[in-house]
Amino acid sequence: MSAPQVQTQADRYAVIGNPVAHSKSPFIHARFAAQTGEAVEYDRLLAPLDGFVETVRAFMASGGRGLNVTVPFKLEAYALADTHSARAAAAGAVNTLRFDADGIYGDNTDGVGLVRDIETNLGVTLKGARVLLLGAGGAARGVVLPLLERGPRCLAIVNRTASKAEGLVAQFAAAAYEAGCTLTGGGPDAVDPYPYDVIVNATAGSLDAALPDCDDRAFGAATLAYDMMYAAEPTVFMRHAQSLGARSADGLGMLVEQAAESFYVWRGVRPDGAPVLAELRALLAGLRAAQKA
Repeated sequence: MSAPQVQTQADRYAVIGNPVAHSKSPFIHARFAAQTGEAVEYDRLLAPLDGFVETVRAFMASGGRGLNVTVPFKLEAYALADTHSARAAAAGAVNTLRFDADGIYGDNTDGVGLVRDIETNLGVTLKGARVLLLGAGGAARGVVLPLLERGPRCLAIVNRTASKAEGLVAQFAAAAYEAGCTLTGGGPDAVDPYPYDVIVNATAGSLDAALPDCDDRAFGAATLAYDMMYAAEPTVFMRHAQSLGARSADGLGMLVEQAAESFYVWRGVRPDGAPVLAELRALLAGLRAAQKA
């Protein structure tokens, strides 16, 4: 007589934001759960703009184990966490919350997602590379430390308001020294007039079809121009880079890889992002074809 099977209760996770209906995180984490065999249930959680903390605590009280945090709550998530990872502390923002016996743990997986997409999915080595980071807001701050940890030869942070870029240079000077990386920053005139290996657009310009200020000579045939935004169609930054002969990529792979890192933070198992990214690409292609039909 065989032993009775034990029914495994799924642990609850969600993405919290406002708005949140558009989020692809439930799709991604459902695929990760199926791939790894982890018993995970993942939903969307809409929080009132003035009710983030209350919504999180209610989710915890109902048995929730963790949350992905999207706009506009990443700073509030940082303040709510009892402890932080080094990368969350460096970013000053949290996109992953884990609830356990030690309290609320805050992490930031955005930068790891970017690095893993560039190196693993796109096959571009950051070690020894010349990297240009456009923007100095929260998105940029969240990726500086993971970029430095990959050992680029130099990292230039450029922002329309030069003082913001210079502030990030001061904040990460010690990390750059440890990595053996030359870290510089300033306004648009700080862009070198010859091609970089990697250019990352961390501005929100693509949301408004606006190009960041950047010398066209920074783009070359061997340059990877990476936009942290993504859409069904190539962004204006991607199209501009392509017109200058550069290779371009959007941030969909970053979305998948940061989710994979969050899954690892929660479950101790790191899923393979590549097949999930391929499936999302196919879905976006189908959406694009339907829109043109």
